[in-house]
Order: sequence, then structure tokens, then C-alpha cells
Amino acid sequence: MRGISAASALFGRRSVLAVAAGGLALWLAGCTGMPLVNRQVDPAYARTVVNYDRREASGTIVVDPNNHFLYLVQPNGKAVRYGVGVGGEGFGWYGVATVHTKQEWPDWYPPREMLARKPELVPHMSQLRSGLGMPGGPDNPIGARALYLWQGDRDTLYRIHGTNEPWTIGTNVSSGCIRLTNDDIIDLYNRTPVGTRVVVLNSTNARAAAR
Repeated sequence: MRGISAASALFGRRSVLAVAAGGLALWLAGCTGMPLVNRQVDPAYARTVVNYDRREASGTIVVDPNNHFLYLVQPNGKAVRYGVGVGGEGFGWYGVATVHTKQEWPDWYPPREMLARKPELVPHMSQLRSGLGMPGGPDNPIGARALYLWQGDRDTLYRIHGTNEPWTIGTNVSSGCIRLTNDDIIDLYNRTPVGTRVVVLNSTNARAAAR
């Protein structure tokens, strides 16, 4: 019962039902083998203000997937640093983009390839306005908010979003792009207007600029 109470504090009543029913959120993220001993975020990845050396304009988001950090650049050589979890897609793209759209409690549309690999997901999907997916809400693996990155008129398919699995922050996970805790993605979402410049570093130039 203590585990259910802790889950309730993190996810709300609906998510408790999902956890009790068999860990649906873990299935959806492809992390069914992950131990559930510690559901807390590693303190090393807690949101904090740091000194920051990269010469980016204030308001720019810099994603460092290698080191599991995201920086929101501030004036006077500072940045708000967030810990992130990185899925396979999070290592598959890098470059400069802009925040094209923002959504609160976004729906999740897993690609057909994922549904083919994981047919156990299909019963949890329903027909939504943009196709087969899962409605937004506390049980949705995309979490509380999402930022969608485009280059010009092209969707990069790169997302910065929340998660209902906060213990995965600071780790590599099997699917998704860049995930923050729901508290952190709400904070970032509120600070980030549409049109924000986003720089995603690759594995060779992803050097931590904070000290």
C-alpha cells in the first residue's frame, strides 16, 4: 500500500490505477525490464541555475543528450539546467530548430513501426482526430506538456516532452526523444514561447558548458 500511496502522489489517481493494473506506462515506454526500486529523480538532475559558457542568445534552449541535460539560456552567463531522459530518437537527430507548436497534456501517436514491434500497445490505443493514439492525460507517456520542433516548414519529429516515469531522468530509455519530469516540462513550457530557437548537440560536440 505504501507503493500505491507514493505513486498517487506522483501521478494522481488515474496513474495509480495504471500502475496497479500492470505498469502500463512502462510498457508504453518500452522499459518493462526497469527496476522500480526508486521512483525519485537523481538529485544530480534536479532543476537548477548554473553558469553557462555557450554563446547563445537569452531564451535559447540547448539540448545536450549525451550528458542528459537541457539548458534554457538566461542573461549574464547563466542558464536554467534541467535533467532529461533520452530515448532512441533523442540521439538520432541534431541541429537547430524552432518551437513550432506547444501542447498541454498532448495526445500520443506512436508510429506504426512501434505498434508493429509492440502489438500489446494496440488495445490501449483509440481513434483520435489525428489517427490511432492515446488521449493526453496523467497516464500518457508524453506527460504534461510537449514542445514540437520544426525546421522551416518541416517537422523534425523531435519532441521535448514530459514523462510519468520521473525515475528515468538522467538515463537512456528505449523510445521517445527528450523527456523531463512533469514539473520541469511545465516550468520550461511556461518560459518558452512559440518560435524559440532550439540547439540540439550531437555526440561529438555535446560538451557540458556549465561549471
